[in-house]
Amino acid sequence: MVQHDDDAPLKLSPLDARHRSLGATMGAFGGWDMPISYAGAGVVAEHTAVRTAVGVFDVSHLGKASVTGPGAAAFLNDCLSNDLNRIKPGQAQYTLCCTGDGGVLDDLIAYLVSPDEVFLIPNAANTAAVVAALAAAAPDGIEIVDRHTDFAVLAVQGPASAEVLDAVGLPSDLDYMSWRDGDLDGLPVRVCRTGYTGEHGYELVPGWGAAEQVWDAVVHEAGLRGGRPAGLGARDTLRTEMGYALHGQDLGPQITPVQARVGWAVGWRKTSFFGRDVLLTERENGPHRASWGLLALDRGVLRGHLAVVDPAGTKIGETTSGTFSPTLGAGIALALIDTVAGVVEGDELAVDVRGRQLRVRVAKPPFVPSHVR
Repeated sequence: MVQHDDDAPLKLSPLDARHRSLGATMGAFGGWDMPISYAGAGVVAEHTAVRTAVGVFDVSHLGKASVTGPGAAAFLNDCLSNDLNRIKPGQAQYTLCCTGDGGVLDDLIAYLVSPDEVFLIPNAANTAAVVAALAAAAPDGIEIVDRHTDFAVLAVQGPASAEVLDAVGLPSDLDYMSWRDGDLDGLPVRVCRTGYTGEHGYELVPGWGAAEQVWDAVVHEAGLRGGRPAGLGARDTLRTEMGYALHGQDLGPQITPVQARVGWAVGWRKTSFFGRDVLLTERENGPHRASWGLLALDRGVLRGHLAVVDPAGTKIGETTSGTFSPTLGAGIALALIDTVAGVVEGDELAVDVRGRQLRVRVAKPPFVPSHVR
């Protein structure tokens, strides 16, 4: 295994050999060595493929965990933020595992299998922490198992994604945030109509050992439709254009759902979930800061951890994510801005980029139209 800064071994995707054969530029992400972009393409080409045709991502670094036992779904509903009672078996839900003080330990997708089984997909670096938090709260009879390397995850995203799934024999006629078990040449694959790009798309969950066969099939069919493999560089530009929060930047132990504007993923009427009382109080009183989108009016690169200043030059916030939008041809960012500043959509502010004041306009994401539904 390759090493990273703290000398801990980086984990390898089951598709590592495929990425290297495609000349991928690899990089550390969440403790895994993952493709950032591929030779002969690059982030902009991969981004454009997803917006106009189809892109195939390896996101096997994402965690997987199972929660089983009598009343498993009801138990989870007392822990996670969103209300699992809003969905039925065969549907999935975006939800949060919060800390006792209202921060976000992780955001994740919950696949409801039955009242006694839920399959979770947390973020790579947070899987063990989520499993530990749930296990600590679990009553007798409820089993939480970390299944990180039992399954791979591939994201097939873009206007032609349904055609790709049809061509390989996987189910595509799914409502948004619904899933179904299918098979590809006899290999079981769970298919969910979701994604992280803002386009019509799917996430495929095959067994770890089946990843190469599934990858080869969908990449081949994507290529016939003007698509290509896409790395985590394009995944980041795509999700930032949509204003989707990334844990560790736009969400985290110090950034609550209320501040990050993901309160829609909280079942406020529920009587129990981690951090409930603190979050209810924050929601009632109003957060001291809130997330906004920023669209650059000047040429320049926006990144995270840059000061946001008002017209008088006073710091009123900080960017949490930033990138160049290939779709808009301009810099975009997400930022936490002090609510006392009274910022509203359309205001002109500035971001301090190495001493240079780069003008930005306050916006409400998404920066480009959503086609997820």
